[in-house]
Amino acid sequence: MRAVVQNDKSRASGGARIGLAVLALAAIASGCAQGGGDQVTPAGGQQPLDAPPARALDSYASKLRAAHAARVAAAHRWELKRVPLPAPPAPERKPRIKTRKGFQVAGHRQSGLPPVFTRIPTRDKVVFLTIDDGAEKDRTFLRMMSDLDVPYTAFLSGYLVKDDPRYFKKMQARGVVLNNHTLHHPYLPGLSYRAQKREICGMQRYLHKRFGKRPTLFRPPYGSYNRATLRAAKACGIAYVPLWNEEVFVDRWEYREADRELRPGDIVLTHFRGPGEWEGTMPDMIRRFLNKVTAEGYAVGRLEDYL
Repeated sequence: MRAVVQNDKSRASGGARIGLAVLALAAIASGCAQGGGDQVTPAGGQQPLDAPPARALDSYASKLRAAHAARVAAAHRWELKRVPLPAPPAPERKPRIKTRKGFQVAGHRQSGLPPVFTRIPTRDKVVFLTIDDGAEKDRTFLRMMSDLDVPYTAFLSGYLVKDDPRYFKKMQARGVVLNNHTLHHPYLPGLSYRAQKREICGMQRYLHKRFGKRPTLFRPPYGSYNRATLRAAKACGIAYVPLWNEEVFVDRWEYREADRELRPGDIVLTHFRGPGEWEGTMPDMIRRFLNKVTAEGYAVGRLEDYL
């Protein structure tokens, strides 16, 4: 039984996790996991209540209670309408990522260029939050996201980051992956292959120098690209080019699809912006984002876990 619990902690998914969680919740509901003062004699064939499997179950139930209580308290502090769902575990099998229909360019399939996509192919009721550029350095936003334990992915432009790289180092220290959004945020299809490569590879070098890693994710400014963009991205070490299906602002959502609905695996875009460009703050935008996705039964996942 101990091996089962350890396997559950390491995988955090599948039938073992679900079964243990059900048992733990049942124990919470019945009071068995609380451990009363009276000694209870187990029925025939049952394990003693202080046996190792029972202690492991009690510990897991306690962690579930504590995690839920923390989410409830954080949601109250940040004035959310609902308690966000916990981020799902990384899938055991990574989904196969292909270039989305309608996003292919001539020769794309045959050349092995990085796939371009707006949704992760998954049945998990999960969406992914991505944040672009880097103009606004809102410390309250950092505290909010850390407090709520909401994962997100950043796509940064060098000219907006260089005035305060410490802000993004704090973000990175909290587990956020910092990805490539070019050095100067140009309209890439208007540039030559060499100029595009300078923008993408230059940002790769900057990220490595400042933050210690060369990312494998790249988002072209404005979501605009051509075959030269993808060739340059591949030459610079990029493996994926995620775009988006929805964009969230302080006051509204915008949709790529005509039916204006969230779907499992959707990638959501927003920006590091503040009162200078929005009638509100980044925490205001996060409230709008979380209130909607939570109300529709979606958790927020970590994009990199699915790639």
